Amino acid sequence: MRGIVCAEVDRFEWVDDLPEPVLEPGHAIVSIKRIGICGTDLHAFKGNQPFFSYPRVLGHELAGFVAEIGPNEAGLAEGDQVSVIPYMHCGHCIACRGGKTNCCTDMKVLGVHIDGGMRERIAVPVTHLIRTNGLTLDQTAVLEPFAIGAHAVRRSGLKRGDTALVIGGGPIGLGVMAFAKHLGAKVFTMDVNDERLAFCESWAKADATVNALLEPRERIAALTGGDMPTVVFDATGSVRSMTDSFHYASHGGTLVFVGLVKADIAFNDPEFHKRELTLMGSRNATKEDFDRVLEAIGAGGIDVGRYVTHRCSFDEMIGRFESWLNPETKVIKAMLEL
Repeated sequence: MRGIVCAEVDRFEWVDDLPEPVLEPGHAIVSIKRIGICGTDLHAFKGNQPFFSYPRVLGHELAGFVAEIGPNEAGLAEGDQVSVIPYMHCGHCIACRGGKTNCCTDMKVLGVHIDGGMRERIAVPVTHLIRTNGLTLDQTAVLEPFAIGAHAVRRSGLKRGDTALVIGGGPIGLGVMAFAKHLGAKVFTMDVNDERLAFCESWAKADATVNALLEPRERIAALTGGDMPTVVFDATGSVRSMTDSFHYASHGGTLVFVGLVKADIAFNDPEFHKRELTLMGSRNATKEDFDRVLEAIGAGGIDVGRYVTHRCSFDEMIGRFESWLNPETKVIKAMLEL
């Protein structure tokens, strides 16, 4: 079986003899047809991804067809189109017992802790497959990044009529914006790139934009009549941005770290304390979040066509990947086709 391995920092290699997946009870063999490229893949390639070791088969935004499957309670059959929930949880730790499978104490994420889907076929537990018959393969592959945004919004407690600030106009931040708008919140977005901010306005229908390089605190205060946003989401994975984000939430507000950075974050305690801020981490997503995204995409509520900006064949990936690291290529979401 053919696949691509991230052998070490800054180096992919083709492998033609990866072992074929074995069909075990409760699992299915999925023939991979689409692989979305995300920040995790970019960080892993450059050596900046926490909890990561080499060599590793990347790829966790996956779409394909069931090639082999046994009897199962989900009613899945050979030929079904499926998306993959890539978070392999243990099922018995304190988080799993409480229904928070997204932050299992022994989490194994495809393409991060264990080999992912950048190969022709993969074995997946039936419990981690979502039938997507009726969606396109691109729509199916992006359920996962949008589920991260949907989970962050659900976890934050954001309500209709609230004001949200989403920092970071990348693919995860865009998902947060989409679901915050879907909920009925007023959404402001902040980034350092004016073209990306324009895309947030046109694609996610952001109510206003803030350039992070041009006195952002003053701009946010003006937009909110001095109140500041009730919920701030930081989806940048930037130490500087995450540190600064403490200043943007309202008194009694909530700050949600959606992005992940391989560093410590420090903040001023008097500023934090006087606002009685709630600080949250938001990790991965649950099946409930995937189902919510599936419903939204199926109803035409998310424009996947404009979200996927770059694509290439599986055979071309190694030659194209480094160009996607360059901001000048203006990648939102790159997609591999098999």
